[in-house]
Amino acid sequence: MSLEGQSAPDFTLPRDGGGEITLSEMRPAPVVLYFYPKDDTSGCTKEAIGFTEAKAEFEAAGAVVVGVSKDTVAKHDKFIAKHGLEVILASDEAGEVCEAYGVWVEKQMYGKSYMGIERATFLIDGAGKVRQEWRKVKVPGHVDAVLEAVKAL
Repeated sequence: MSLEGQSAPDFTLPRDGGGEITLSEMRPAPVVLYFYPKDDTSGCTKEAIGFTEAKAEFEAAGAVVVGVSKDTVAKHDKFIAKHGLEVILASDEAGEVCEAYGVWVEKQMYGKSYMGIERATFLIDGAGKVRQEWRKVKVPGHVDAVLEAVKAL
């Protein structure tokens, strides 16, 4: 399921530190929306730190970075405090936004199937259209690739 060229599914979710975040209210800023499996696991931590380290460059390009997982806001707050993260983390406990973006998928580990979040990133332009998507993301080099795409908008 590709969303490229389509309107990004809008959502309102609770976010780190309290309050809510609504995708459509961030316009006209481009949004880097990344989905990740779980707070404080190795790949997810590296990815969040990578986006945090590049935050100034994303901001210089006018973009907002938002991470989404099914973790609670309380877990997000602990994750941010532990690693000094500076990206917005939204909580999709019900999984509705994950479903809308097609990232709630069957995964395999140690021969067992289970449902989980596929690591994926969506670049949403200022008009709310998905300009680019990355599926089954491998963390090394990913932040740089996304930043280049943002700068090319």
